[in-house]
Amino acid sequence: MKISEIYSFKGLYRDDFRVTGYEFGEGEKSICIVGSLRGNEYQQMYVCSMLVKKLKKLEEAGKISKGSSIMIIPCGNPYSVNIKKRFWSIDNTDINRMFPGYGLGETTQRIADGIFNVIKEYKYGVQLASFYMPGHFVPQVRMMKTGNENIDLARKFGLPYIVLHNPRPFDTTTLNYNWQIWDTEAFSIYTSSTEKINKESAGQGVDSVLNFMAKEGILDYESSGFVASKIVESENFVTIRSNSAGFLDSIAKAGDKVIKGQVIAYISDPYTSDVLQTVKSDYDGIIVFAYDSPLAYMNTALFKIIPEKSQ
Repeated sequence: MKISEIYSFKGLYRDDFRVTGYEFGEGEKSICIVGSLRGNEYQQMYVCSMLVKKLKKLEEAGKISKGSSIMIIPCGNPYSVNIKKRFWSIDNTDINRMFPGYGLGETTQRIADGIFNVIKEYKYGVQLASFYMPGHFVPQVRMMKTGNENIDLARKFGLPYIVLHNPRPFDTTTLNYNWQIWDTEAFSIYTSSTEKINKESAGQGVDSVLNFMAKEGILDYESSGFVASKIVESENFVTIRSNSAGFLDSIAKAGDKVIKGQVIAYISDPYTSDVLQTVKSDYDGIIVFAYDSPLAYMNTALFKIIPEKSQ
């Protein structure tokens, strides 16, 4: 294992900013895995740390294929992690909305540029991603539809769902999108959580990346936890929203199968505990996202469901 400084700059009032990479094997730039780009992505960083531990043992056992190089970057935003803030502390910008970066731009543009210059030539790119709202996902591999997406490759992760997503204008500055534009086969892996570590789901994320590397000949590794993936378009997700604000009491969770009319949550008055809304499913299907904040505001996306007809 080689440890290198991917990007750094001097800190004025605190320790220097450093992005650290862990490299295994040698030869062709085969695959790069990137973890936390936001300060609250603890699960994503944890998955990368488990991969570092696992790959170190596999390398010592001679299980990395000759001529293959693997790079893991557990965290691209240590400053924000240290102060428990999701975005950049000074101007609240998002590093994952700054790619491919600009070396003479604002700080987060420079960070994105410094990272991307190192990782843009890898054959495969995997980002451990998070959703913009607090909640839990069914583990999935997600790809943006740039014209360069490869579903057959995505199947090799062995996760329950492959989600295809039509990029919106602000998606064009994400790592996943720019990796694809620069001819890297790019995938975003979603495990079940972000700010809380779910060891079972993290293990599933680790297995999925190792499965992929084994099937692509990068590792000599016996795949485990492999399932046949279902392909879903993100535009086919249906959202169940709140029509009242109050305490959220969820009955259903991500991964649950629900039927039309089933009660899946209650929203109660935070002052009186009176039930303000009985939340019901509008469809037969699978819950792929469940909001988990104690408070729900009006029009909050509480659940995202894949209707049975879309599976």
